[in-house]
Formats: sequence, C-alpha cells, structure tokens
Amino acid sequence: MKAKQDATLVYKIMIMLFILIAVTVGSIMFGAVQISITDSLKILGSHIPGVNQFINTDAIKESHIIIIMNLRLPRIILALFVGMGLSAAGCVYQGVFSNPMADPYLIGISSGAALGATIAMLFPIFNKFLAFGSVSTMAFIGSISVMLLVFFIAKNKGSLPKTTLILAGIAINYFISSFIALLMMFNKEKLENVYFWTLGSFKDANWLKIGFLGVIVLVALVIIYKYYMELNMIMVSEEQAFTLGVSTEKVKKILLVVSSLMVAVIVSTCGIIGFVGLITPHATRLVVGPNHKVLLPMSTIFGGIFTVAADTIARSILPNAEISVGIITALFGVPFFLILLYKNKNLR
Repeated sequence: MKAKQDATLVYKIMIMLFILIAVTVGSIMFGAVQISITDSLKILGSHIPGVNQFINTDAIKESHIIIIMNLRLPRIILALFVGMGLSAAGCVYQGVFSNPMADPYLIGISSGAALGATIAMLFPIFNKFLAFGSVSTMAFIGSISVMLLVFFIAKNKGSLPKTTLILAGIAINYFISSFIALLMMFNKEKLENVYFWTLGSFKDANWLKIGFLGVIVLVALVIIYKYYMELNMIMVSEEQAFTLGVSTEKVKKILLVVSSLMVAVIVSTCGIIGFVGLITPHATRLVVGPNHKVLLPMSTIFGGIFTVAADTIARSILPNAEISVGIITALFGVPFFLILLYKNKNLR
C-alpha cells in the first residue's frame, strides 16, 4: 500500500515538473522580444557542459543570447525560488495555525520589510553603511525585528499560542502600515518608489541574488519537509499530537522560525509578492488533500509554476513597460482561487 502511495506521489510530482519545464521554456521565449523555441533551446543547450559541443549558435543573434542568459534566465530562476519558498511557507502557516486562510505575511514580516525599505529609501544615508544595498538590508532587518517582536509578545511560559501570535501580528501590521503612511505624508516625492517596491519585482535579478536566495530556500525546504508528519498531526489537533509524543511547541517554533526567516530573505530580495503563499497551498490542498507528505512538494512546485508564469505575463503584456508581479499574482490568482473554491463547494 505504502509503495503504491509513493509511486503515485512520484507520478504526480513528475507531471508537475513537466508543467514547470513547459512554463519555464515559454517564459524564456516570451517578452518584449520574441525568441523562437528552437533558438531558445539552442541558447540554453550551448551553456550546458557536454551538450554545448553539439550545438551551433552562429546563426542566432548575439542580442538574443544576451537577453536569455543575462536577463530572462536569471529572473526566471529567481521567480522559481521565490514561488517555491512562499508556497512552502504558506503550507507551514496554514498547517500550524490550522487555518487555510493563513499566509506567510500573517505575523507582520511583510510590514516589517516595508518599513525597513521605506526608511532606506527616505534616508539615503544608509547607503554609506550597508554594503549589500540599503533597501534589501533594511527590509531584512525590519522583517526579522517584527518577527522577533511578535514571538516575544506571544510567548507564554515557553509556548506560542496561535491566537496570540495572529492577534499580535495583525496589530503590528496595522501599526506599521500607519507609521509608513505617516512617513510618506512628509516625503510624497518618494511615494511612488515605496509603492512599487511593495508590489514586488524580479527586474533586478542577478546570479548573486539567485545563489544566496536559492541556498536559503532549498535548506529551508529540506528542514520543513522533515517535519511533514508532525505538521499533519498538529493541523488536526495539537493536544492529540502531544499525546502521540510530538513535541508540539518545539516543532511549531522550528517550522515558524525557518519559514519566517526564508520569507524575510525573499521579501528583502524581491519586495512583497502577495497571494502566492495564500493561494497556491490552498489550491493544491483542494486537489491533492491535506497530507503534507504530498501537499508540501506539490504546492512547492505549483508555487514555482505560478510565480514564473505571473512574471512572464508581467514583463510581456505591455510592449514598452513592465507591470509589478504582485499585481499579476492578484489579478490572475484570485479568480483562479475562487473558481477552485466554487468547484470544491459543488463536490461536497
């Protein structure tokens, strides 16, 4: 029975990976400049050791090679890691809080990042002291600071009550949003920069960002998946999980801290990309069920597919402009999510 379930899981993952590859190839082809699938595959193959000796790219425009290798491929890979990370974090939050409406920004990570980024944009003096870019660094500091503050407020005799965590996160979210609005009232000329940062973008993707973010996301995913069984039990009942020998508070802390740190790095790198961590885990759950052994890998891959597709649309839909990816994830993700909810309602 277990072997059959594992084979089914592998089969489902293979299908999702095939869809991911198809979306990735499509993303490489489409943009302000259209590049044929043949040229796209040749350009990619020419940079793979062992394969490049069989591929001739002399007939391909040099500009097309630069567009794919220096512009499109880096942002596709970055979007893939971001989507995977946000979706996995969404799975964790929805499981830990036993709430399908929970998302990775629930405890204030996004508002903390927005505050840090806003301060960096309004006060350029930070550029002199922060080596890795003042906006990203301050956004990360803001995210971590808010996360620690929420945990500190919610902590009660070594435990982290779910309700207190949620309420503390919501309260701090509102407070920081109001404080940012107050700052912007006195700095209206910077309003546009702050606003577009909060919508998220991959336009500044580079291989250094990809390497750093990729390592963080992959390590976090390994740690999260290690606790899929405990997450299943906690989602059903913390009390029942505890009686079965699960150290519920320890597992909750590990999962929330690892997920929150991963999301903090993502937000500080790419801005706030909404709905991915909410929609993709829940949509996947409606299709494959609540078992995190299946849900986590399937949702992670779907998150990558969704984010890469959204970024492709964001940079292709207008001829001489780019839409923030957060706008696309909302415009296309929410209707898709509502359709799934409606169909699921009819099945019950």
